[in-house]
Amino acid sequence: MLVHPQFDPVALAIGPLAVRWYGLMYLLAFLQFWFLGRRRAQASTGQAKPWSVEELDDLLFWGAIGVVLGGRLGQVLFYEPGYYFSHPLEIVAVWKGGMSFHGGFLGVLAAFTLFARKTGRSWFQVADFVAPLVPLGLFFGRIGNFINGELWGRPADPSLPWAMVFPQVDGLPRHPSQLYEAGLEGLVLFAVLWLYSATPRPAGRVSGLFLVGYGLARFVGEFFRTPDDGIFGLSTTVSMGQWLSLPMIAAGLWLLLRRMPGTARNAAS
Repeated sequence: MLVHPQFDPVALAIGPLAVRWYGLMYLLAFLQFWFLGRRRAQASTGQAKPWSVEELDDLLFWGAIGVVLGGRLGQVLFYEPGYYFSHPLEIVAVWKGGMSFHGGFLGVLAAFTLFARKTGRSWFQVADFVAPLVPLGLFFGRIGNFINGELWGRPADPSLPWAMVFPQVDGLPRHPSQLYEAGLEGLVLFAVLWLYSATPRPAGRVSGLFLVGYGLARFVGEFFRTPDDGIFGLSTTVSMGQWLSLPMIAAGLWLLLRRMPGTARNAAS
């Protein structure tokens, strides 16, 4: 049985300036987006409308705003409205953690819409380009959750070799659910999407696979994670995260299964 290391949330302090691990994980997420995005942009050279580095920079800027604003508002509205409405100044304290993926996802959708209008690209061109760049960012986010010792797992069988005690919670062995989600939502989903998107696909297919893949990974991961209260109240049967994942799975299946008039003509760029 393991014990959570109880990391100091501050990675580096220089005088009054404190750099937190959670912020560093977001920085790594944005850096990998830019690095892998350049590779995808270079691979689009032979397409009808290739991606430029300048477009990638703009997309990262808009996406970062959507992730942070949407993620925080999602946490406030979906999971802890009572707390944040009682402590409104805490809403802006994003360095303390507390970001909702589903809220960040909605924020990114809004950013995609603005970017698509600005550049004259179709919405699915943008979404299909970005989808394979997201999972490694999720991986770093979950590692940040683990370092912060938040979003801990449900009680586990003490004989489980990797069962972990989170001293800030109690003395029970628990599933390190943050690491489960880092593996499923991050590494596994990245490998699947990167390989799938290496071949031109009809518009919306890569986005659809992302929605289904993330939705299923999150739905499974929630069985090992201590459920959040959410706006529907605390439920250990179907958690708030699972409720929010169901529409993603449904939308993704529709995108994957819908009939297309042709493949080459509709291939995502």
